[in-house]
Amino acid sequence: MARQLRAEQTRATIIRAAADLFDRNGYESTSLSDIVEHAQVTKGALYFHFAAKEDLAQAILELQSQASRRVAGEIDDRGYPSLEALMRLTFGMVRLSVEGPVARAGLRLATGGVAVRPPVPHPFTEWLELMSRRLVGAVRESDIHPDVDVEAVAHSLVCFFVGTRVVGRSREPGARLPRRMAEMWHVLIRGLVPVPRRPRYLSLAARLEREVMAAAV
Repeated sequence: MARQLRAEQTRATIIRAAADLFDRNGYESTSLSDIVEHAQVTKGALYFHFAAKEDLAQAILELQSQASRRVAGEIDDRGYPSLEALMRLTFGMVRLSVEGPVARAGLRLATGGVAVRPPVPHPFTEWLELMSRRLVGAVRESDIHPDVDVEAVAHSLVCFFVGTRVVGRSREPGARLPRRMAEMWHVLIRGLVPVPRRPRYLSLAARLEREVMAAAV
């Protein structure tokens, strides 16, 4: 049992080290030797868990997918209105990026052309599905204009969400990301939400920003 626990801890250490390097330096510029040194493990330990660098990338993408689904499930369990659930989902994924390197590395891998092997979905496909479902609910609940093209809005939202993170990665510290997410929602709310309902959601964006910032301290 103790040996199994040590093996699991070593695997987690290797994944975290790889995620940190993939996030900072990119997939192509990171070697297995770099990961061994950064994780402070032996090559034998790395190869025991991962036969190739591609397997490490796949493990990171799988963990990112699990984390996104977990955040979405926790939000759904609380019964929020669909638009609030969508906003909380995006801020929840921002929080994952602020708290650790796996979510950041998963995004860099996804935008860097690294293949995602089934059954793990591509992050953008998964986010489109998660966001589309909540947008449909928000239209039904009259929190979004009834004539919006949900598919177009979902696609634009994913692009906005990903773009905010990609641009921010090279231009400013990760701690700035919650502010950028709030700015994104301030723009979207004014275009999507009927005027009488805007104050509630503009206030929510500001509150969620503060919550993520406080959690990151």
